[in-house]
Amino acid sequence: MREGFHIRQAISSDIKALAGMDHGYSTDHVWQLALQRGSDEIKASLREVRLPRPMQVSYPRNPERLLDEWTDKAVLLMAAIGEDPAGYLSLLFGPADESGWITDVVVDLRYRRQGIGQKLVGAAKEWARQRQIVKLFIEMQSKNYPGIRLAQKTGFTFAGFSDMYYPDQDIVLLFALEL
Repeated sequence: MREGFHIRQAISSDIKALAGMDHGYSTDHVWQLALQRGSDEIKASLREVRLPRPMQVSYPRNPERLLDEWTDKAVLLMAAIGEDPAGYLSLLFGPADESGWITDVVVDLRYRRQGIGQKLVGAAKEWARQRQIVKLFIEMQSKNYPGIRLAQKTGFTFAGFSDMYYPDQDIVLLFALEL
């Protein structure tokens, strides 16, 4: 990790830089959903599919919403290298008692693949433990293979999905972790 790297709670003067980060990502895998509907049952399966070539994916929410919504979060953690914002993680309380919901993990393009996402998730786990949160959930698009790998590397396990979750009607994958 780079010298001067630290994680702290974001403050109002950080928000514009965090919202301005490149939130999109590249992926060469997706989790593909197959639904079979019968008269008395629905079968769903997800499978990992390698794409013939990498694709660029837009973030499913407008990053500008952070400018108005950051105070609604239970915590907004920011990774910085020196004073330069490198990434952030947002977490809400819920949906169940004693649980937390990680809705965003974003690392600026310049700092990706350096372990910053893992450090942010680790800091979120510690923050949650200190508040007696016993279960964390993390959400991501089914196309977000880098996010899926991050969830798996940090101990989360697949917990479900919801079709047409995001404004663009994309599928959300849910992962959970007992603390």
